Amino acid sequence: MDIAPSRIRHVLGPDEGDLVHLRALGVRFMIDGETTGGAFSLVEHPLPSRALGSPLHTHRNEDEYSYVAEGRVGLQLGDEVIEAGRGDLVFKPRAVRHAFWNAGDEPARLLEIISPAGFENYFREMSVALAAVPRDEAAVAAVAARYQLDIDFATIPMLAARHNLKL
Repeated sequence: MDIAPSRIRHVLGPDEGDLVHLRALGVRFMIDGETTGGAFSLVEHPLPSRALGSPLHTHRNEDEYSYVAEGRVGLQLGDEVIEAGRGDLVFKPRAVRHAFWNAGDEPARLLEIISPAGFENYFREMSVALAAVPRDEAAVAAVAARYQLDIDFATIPMLAARHNLKL
């Protein structure tokens, strides 16, 4: 693994790292693929109470591991709906359709390991595409296609109604 020593930060403080938002979902960049030689990336997802993190989607290339640092998180993995609380680790393998949300009335925070790295850049690009007014659907679709992510925005109302989420 080729790691660039000049990019290594041995300590990242709680208020450090770039932060973007994809609607309610926050994304704080902690370790990127350039730092790990492409092995993995680590982002933090702060999520307000009863907020949707992501509609149903499928990664073609990445596995995700979500460690719940605060709160309760609801997840749909395939056809199964589960909840994970503080200290739980959830494995979301590639090719398995999934969604996640804050299942509680308090803020939630997840640490998300993405392997292999690279998908962390999706969040940077998608935050720009989703912030455009009016929203440029072609730009949103282009970002998802570039990262080989099959995402179904039409599932947002269903997930919100089924899990008592605020949009």
